[in-house]
Amino acid sequence: MSDFDEDTAFLGQTGPYFWTTFFLLNTVFISTGFNGLYMVFIGSTPKHRCLIPDVNLTEEWRSAIIPAKLVDGQIVESQCSRYSLGIVRNLSENGLVPGKDVNLTTLSQEPCLDGWTYSKEIYQSNIVTEWDLVCDDQWKVPFASSSLFVGYLLGSLISGQLSDRFGRKKVVFVSLAAQCVSVLLQSFSHSWRMFCLMFLFVGASQISLYISAFVLGTELLSKTMRVIFTTLGAFLFYCIGYMTLPWIAFAIREWRPLLAVLATTSIIYFPLWWLIPESPRWLLTQGRRDEAEDIVRDAAQKNKVQAPGIIFKEVEVSILSDAKKYTIVDVLRSRNIRCITLMCLVLWMAINIGYFGLSLNTSNLSGDPFMNCFLSATSELPAYVVSTWLLKKCPRRPLLSVFLLIGGGVLLLIQVIPETLQSVALALEMTGKFGFTMAFGIVYIYTAELYPTVIRNVGMGLCSSAARVGSITAPYVIYLGSYNKVLPYVVMGSLTMTSCVVNFFLPETLNKDLPETIDQMQQCKGFCSRPKKGKCVENGTNGSVSLH
Repeated sequence: MSDFDEDTAFLGQTGPYFWTTFFLLNTVFISTGFNGLYMVFIGSTPKHRCLIPDVNLTEEWRSAIIPAKLVDGQIVESQCSRYSLGIVRNLSENGLVPGKDVNLTTLSQEPCLDGWTYSKEIYQSNIVTEWDLVCDDQWKVPFASSSLFVGYLLGSLISGQLSDRFGRKKVVFVSLAAQCVSVLLQSFSHSWRMFCLMFLFVGASQISLYISAFVLGTELLSKTMRVIFTTLGAFLFYCIGYMTLPWIAFAIREWRPLLAVLATTSIIYFPLWWLIPESPRWLLTQGRRDEAEDIVRDAAQKNKVQAPGIIFKEVEVSILSDAKKYTIVDVLRSRNIRCITLMCLVLWMAINIGYFGLSLNTSNLSGDPFMNCFLSATSELPAYVVSTWLLKKCPRRPLLSVFLLIGGGVLLLIQVIPETLQSVALALEMTGKFGFTMAFGIVYIYTAELYPTVIRNVGMGLCSSAARVGSITAPYVIYLGSYNKVLPYVVMGSLTMTSCVVNFFLPETLNKDLPETIDQMQQCKGFCSRPKKGKCVENGTNGSVSLH
């Protein structure tokens, strides 16, 4: 039986059809960059202090009612407590002067019973200022971020099945509509709980959109265009959306209008329904040969080539539609697949903790948060370009290890940078982001090459779920910084170094044939392998990244 690429070889490797499809699909990824990290701004905690109600206090006592202490040579006011208002009011009425007649350290303190007052220097409003997510309730901010990534996890688990059942194109546009509606509804949230609930739907729709569009692109494009799409196109256009986000947030400083604007940008993509075709590969698996041939003939017309009279034979379509359906059980059935899968899970989880940890931490860096976010996004551009070039020539395993070492090493180094050298710390953080972005791009391709065609979709979905667990954890890793600033860097750096060690036990895939069946998979190295007659058998993979 010939494969799809052989049957459609007459289309060529490039041409108007492939380039048009390439750019139209990639524009969809811009919306995922818009909506993926707006929590950096709407969940940022501005400077705040206890609200002092309008009571009879002298100016001296109104200025002194907030406790202060010396931190790194600077006077820092408390953000979560004040001197007891009743006591201060009595002292003020008796004409006593703070610091002169009264020793402030002897006064009792109380929490911010009347709420907080927030600086509007950067943000006019966000979820922190609206629902007072500070002090005892500051844990609600990372929880809200994690609810987005829980949605990612749910979307990763169901999008594959929905795509296989209803078609790639339908899932892409349904997910696009769901993303638009859920972000818009989130902008009308009347409580933190409703905000988190809507964030689940935002995450599920967004990852479903990304995965289904990614798979649709790999199945529609030729081998040459597919490699560019999966290694550069999808990531690069996501980055364009990510880079645009801080400028939109800079222009709109209130969180509700910001989300409404981000939601409505998705509307411009719906006319693409009439321009982007369904996957002919999927149609063939459903036995819909005529529809698949119509799409291929239209592609031939656009590429100005002659299509043969019969493109797909009936017997081939019948065999394809009756092929065995593999499940997650098959990914865990043998010792070798289990070992490779477990190591890939560790890699995906650690890389996502580092990537999203650094992405979400940009609002905590010194300097302008909008510029920091833009620089963080910009650092990804060269990473995607360089990784695409390196993947054509370099072995995957040592390449991934190098960038894991860069990312993890930088994280461990940042903690020793003095407070006075903030520019150096920022440069190191951007270097770490570059390393994790490189690792992020490489692990996608590496994993796709490790799994055989029959379980590649299932294996990638499982790894994507592990990545979601990592991204769910990332906000809490950043939250550790509220106790000790160096803790997030130590945790993320240590996890990255551990994953670098794990990576050494995976087989190499450069210039190897892409495995089609489970028996053709390579054997993992070291303790996982069970070599026969003293040596390990290697069935290779190549640089193709087809997910069909």
